[in-house]
Amino acid sequence: MKSMTNRLFYSFIVLVGLILAVLALVIGQLFPFFVDSYVENADQQIEQQLQLVIDQQGLSEEQGQQLLESIAHVQPDEERLVINQRLLLALFLLSFTAFVLIGVIAYRIIQNLIEPIENVTTTARELARGNYRARAYANGPKIIVELRNSINVLARNLQDITKTRKIEEERLKTLIENMGSALMMIDREGQVSIVNRKFLQHFELDFEEVKDKSFLTLGLPRELEEFIDYVFLTEMPHRQQLEVDIQGELHYEQAYGAPVMGEHGRWLGVVIVMHDVSELIRLEQVRKDFVANVSHELRTPITSIKGFAETLLDGAFKDEGMLLAFLEIIHEESNRIQILVNDLLELSKMERHGFMIEAMPIKLQDVLARAIELTSAQLEVKHMQFDVDIEKDVHVLGDANRLIQIFTNLINNAAAYSKENTTITLRVYEEELYGVVEVDDQGIGIEKAELSRVFERFYRVDRARSRNSGGTGLGLSIVKHLVEAHQGKIQVTSEVGVGTCMKVKLPLVK
Repeated sequence: MKSMTNRLFYSFIVLVGLILAVLALVIGQLFPFFVDSYVENADQQIEQQLQLVIDQQGLSEEQGQQLLESIAHVQPDEERLVINQRLLLALFLLSFTAFVLIGVIAYRIIQNLIEPIENVTTTARELARGNYRARAYANGPKIIVELRNSINVLARNLQDITKTRKIEEERLKTLIENMGSALMMIDREGQVSIVNRKFLQHFELDFEEVKDKSFLTLGLPRELEEFIDYVFLTEMPHRQQLEVDIQGELHYEQAYGAPVMGEHGRWLGVVIVMHDVSELIRLEQVRKDFVANVSHELRTPITSIKGFAETLLDGAFKDEGMLLAFLEIIHEESNRIQILVNDLLELSKMERHGFMIEAMPIKLQDVLARAIELTSAQLEVKHMQFDVDIEKDVHVLGDANRLIQIFTNLINNAAAYSKENTTITLRVYEEELYGVVEVDDQGIGIEKAELSRVFERFYRVDRARSRNSGGTGLGLSIVKHLVEAHQGKIQVTSEVGVGTCMKVKLPLVK
């Protein structure tokens, strides 16, 4: 804008200079005529005055003529030239002075008129670039002040709108990024325009791999691609439960797709929202399995009790030997039911919200000594023995009774699934922030595909062997809950025909 002021000023100066130059040239050309006329008039006046003097003095005509001729030679042509030069110099000085004064006044006027416009224009350009903090500070005529005020009001409104828009964008971004469901928006060309963190994590993708890429090139599960195609083709909201394979793991997705409409009903694309319901499906299946397993576990002893009781009522009680045998069986089956119910109540208590243990510093060697004492009888029946490997005293935070329950259960489990004349090895050592206890047997082992299920309720590696030993199938599930209540971890490794190792990690005393 400064160049505009300079151009306008220079243009005006050139115009004024040309006008003054033309005027000076015209006046300079007319000056000699004015001087000659002035000199002739002056000579005539002088001659008239001399003639009047001659007449008054009574001089002769010859004397008067001589006097007039002497006066005619007083101002020669050189003097006229000097007068012309002085007049031209004065004209030049006056013209130059006028030119300078006009230039100074014009510059001030142009500056006072153009600078406010330049300031307003600069502010408008900043607003066009997105700098809504720019303000105009122009002063001048009323119309320029009104223009300045209008620009400033526009800038404030744009700044407020931008601030509100940024807040709304941040809220929307936070909502999309932190929602529990995977979200993806696809434009009308099939390219991904919006995707949230949950979606990227779920399908193990990076944002750069997804942004502005066709959804068909992302390697999404075939079922999901077909679902998106269906929403594209119908342009109608659609809901469907999908079973998709993600990194070799089966997931159940509750997918919802809907078209995105802009102004005047313009179709912009589709939005896909997926909620992973795998855990809900798994829990529902666990519930069904739990009901079925409890029914199955109770049905066998109840059927036995009912059958033997009916036999006794039919007259078998008269035979004392048969009576005692049947009563013994009924007693054993009722004990099995009692153990099952107690385990169920124990498990329910642990799963109840607020279940806590009384943790205090305790030495693992003392806990294992008590667990060995309680399980020795079972090992003696199968002619098994213990091999204890303890590096040093290990102190952990835990509930002594609950820890005894954990290790007793693990040792009994190891003995139940081991052959006669084998060894159960107990190891105690420290590992980083945990005290570790390993219960290693020489039993039948567990298939690798079944390792993830050993802590499920009622799951048995060998159902016949476990049931014959009096197990309920809830022992390892109870152990897992107790270990987690201690803020610890339990891990299992196994090899079929070699044995199984249960590793329990408990927090060390700090």
